Amino acid sequence: MLDDSYIDIDLSRQQLILVSAGQTVEKYSVSTALNGAGEQINSGCTPRGKHKIKIKIGDSCPPQTVFVGRRTTGEIYTPQLAAQNPQRDWILTRIIWLTGCESGTNRGPGVDTLHRYIYIHGTPDSEPMGTAASHGCVRMRNADIIDLFEKVHNGMHVLIRE
Repeated sequence: MLDDSYIDIDLSRQQLILVSAGQTVEKYSVSTALNGAGEQINSGCTPRGKHKIKIKIGDSCPPQTVFVGRRTTGEIYTPQLAAQNPQRDWILTRIIWLTGCESGTNRGPGVDTLHRYIYIHGTPDSEPMGTAASHGCVRMRNADIIDLFEKVHNGMHVLIRE
């Protein structure tokens, strides 16, 4: 875990940067919303602005652990499981749940990041990174979300920008 650090998510570059003491510590390719940037509930967009990590979920779960409603299902993702469940939006391995910090922008009625269930989470490794494709969350490779999860803490600042 790093002190004096924050996460910077650049929507235009589809990149998540972990910064500490003004220096880049890590860069990860991500996939944000296919619908682009936006804060409205049910928009399928990735919310912009200042956020914080509300809670980390999935510590010590095996890679490819499947989550539904922020709870493990007991399943481990495989292509065969995906073929049996083509309608699922896969949330895998770890969840970093975000909360907005800007009242009226990403916090409060109609725009609340926390109540929109916006996460940074793992996704099947077959899914493209560097391309907007999610339903609003920030998707990462499973190895990358495990690495990031170990370096961040509840309350850490997250900036999402275009």
